[in-house]
Amino acid sequence: MKITDLLKPEGIRVGVEAADRMDAIDKLIELQDASGNISDKEAYKAGILAREEEFPTAVGEGIAIPHAKVAAVVKPGLAAMTVPGGVDWDAPDGEPSDLMFMIAAPEGENNTHLEMLAKLSQLLMHKEFADKLRAATTPAEFLAAIDEAEAERDAADAAKAAAAAAPKPAEAAADAWPKILAITACPTGIAHTYMAAENLEKKAAEMGLTLKAETQGSAGAKNVLTAEEIEHAEGIIIAADKNVDRARFAGKQVYSTNVSAGINDPERLINIIMNHEAPVQEGTVVSASSAAAEGDSLGHTIYKHLMNGVSHMLPFVVGGGILIAIAFLIDGFLAPDAGADFGVATPAAHFFKQVGGDAFGFMLPILAGYIAMSIADRPGLAVGFVGGTLANAGYSWGWLGGGSAIGGGFLGALFAGFAAGYFVKWLEKACDALPDSLEGIKPVLLYPLLGILGIGIVMFTVNPLFAAINTAMTGFLNGLGTSNLVLLGAIVGGMMSIDMGGPFNKAAYVFGTAMLAEGTEAGKVIMASVMVGGMVPPLVIALSTTLFKNKWSEDDKKAGLVNYIMGLSFISEGAIPFAAADPVHVIPSCIIGSAVAGALSALFGCTSPAPHGGFWVIPIIGNPVMYAVALIAGSVVGMLILSFWKKAYVEE
Repeated sequence: MKITDLLKPEGIRVGVEAADRMDAIDKLIELQDASGNISDKEAYKAGILAREEEFPTAVGEGIAIPHAKVAAVVKPGLAAMTVPGGVDWDAPDGEPSDLMFMIAAPEGENNTHLEMLAKLSQLLMHKEFADKLRAATTPAEFLAAIDEAEAERDAADAAKAAAAAAPKPAEAAADAWPKILAITACPTGIAHTYMAAENLEKKAAEMGLTLKAETQGSAGAKNVLTAEEIEHAEGIIIAADKNVDRARFAGKQVYSTNVSAGINDPERLINIIMNHEAPVQEGTVVSASSAAAEGDSLGHTIYKHLMNGVSHMLPFVVGGGILIAIAFLIDGFLAPDAGADFGVATPAAHFFKQVGGDAFGFMLPILAGYIAMSIADRPGLAVGFVGGTLANAGYSWGWLGGGSAIGGGFLGALFAGFAAGYFVKWLEKACDALPDSLEGIKPVLLYPLLGILGIGIVMFTVNPLFAAINTAMTGFLNGLGTSNLVLLGAIVGGMMSIDMGGPFNKAAYVFGTAMLAEGTEAGKVIMASVMVGGMVPPLVIALSTTLFKNKWSEDDKKAGLVNYIMGLSFISEGAIPFAAADPVHVIPSCIIGSAVAGALSALFGCTSPAPHGGFWVIPIIGNPVMYAVALIAGSVVGMLILSFWKKAYVEE
């Protein structure tokens, strides 16, 4: 596809008179309509004006590029005008606009046309090209000037790509890498994104510097910055009107501004980096060599997907968990004998429990959703979210006939996230065989519809596996009886740490509450062991991140503090982010610590008449002092195993 495939002679007028900006917009819309690009002029105009309200689309030097991405566009296209007298378009340089392109982009469509629009936006940043368009006396001359400039640009881009692809020797000189990096992005990702990138690169070349700009437009991220380039760069300019992930720039200068500054004031932005006036981005620094080595391994790829889910899940765990803890604390003082209603026995506690519980309920869908998004980009998010929800609920084909639904906990959500992500990736490849005319409906219809249907079938099929595990565990515990409470306390305590909310954890908890419901002293002993076992995992994490700081990153140490509250509140899930990130070391350590705590609690004859509440119900715990001893002992044992077993954290 060429730029002129989007711009027809009937969409061009040269030498036009326009009274003002609104008059120019109306004339351009008429050209779009004449080209057959839009189905509803008023709806399209509403989209154009909405974009103008964000900030004027005049970019200076006499150029304006109004654009809209709305449902009223039936096919991608351009309209163009030259207005020799110019009109006031609130340009940043105060000059009137006399060269105008209006872009019509179909809603939800990401296709080749966006690359053509990006190329046009970049070409317009070159004065000699813009002047040729202004000088055209007919639509044919106008189109010829575009074809000529595009051919020259394609040849230059091909040469540039070949040079970039050439391997750099390990001992490459410092000037072999871009001196400055940039990211440009605007809300619609159609024009300003690419203009800012072009002007930054052009100005840097005039200053004798090399600059590489990554564009985050509607067609996705292009010219993506590599780890090696980031490592060698002086700093990064972010010229964007939307959020940009800055984590990869840890340890580097990063200066953030709006996309218009990238277009109109590139020299100032470049000087800010070169004069070391930009702040340094906080976070964990990872060297390019280690990133490249890790990037080659399947394990690290899976780890990156996993951590994307964990990092997005954490705020729900922290915020919801603390609110639940406050509910338990309130009832611990006001209604310690509430029994099964503990945590919702008073209105204040009920409020905190409801809000915190709802926030906490998003944890597993978010985990699965963002794992899937890491694998399959935005099309994976909805599919993963639904998969995590179904895993948490435990629906199955048997459930449709009246059977029980047993959730799979975080292990089920992990499975759902990866299954959803790779299923959507497969779906995208399968849809490549469809006609180009269906390109626009893929992201808005085909991917979500087929993806959600597919993950529903998968989760309804595999959820019985988690149900079978849960049933087997419950049967095993019931078969043990209560003849050896210490052994039983160790088993149920340890099970609380196996999957922290999954089938093993739920089986132990259900067994404990069932025993408690029998009203026997042995039942209260088992309930106490279950609860203390579930309190240990977050406390293991909290203690380790506090006392063995060399084993953890700065982010881990900050998040670890919250686990003191989670642990004391009997919220085992507080340890899930850490267990998901490093299951080999975290889970066994927590299991051993929980088993020790559960066994000691039973050995000391501690009892709990409450099924929840953690340390906040200590006033009603039988033998409370020794219960605290059991909790501390189990937490310390788990913490020591984890801290000595886990390798020291190395900040590259």
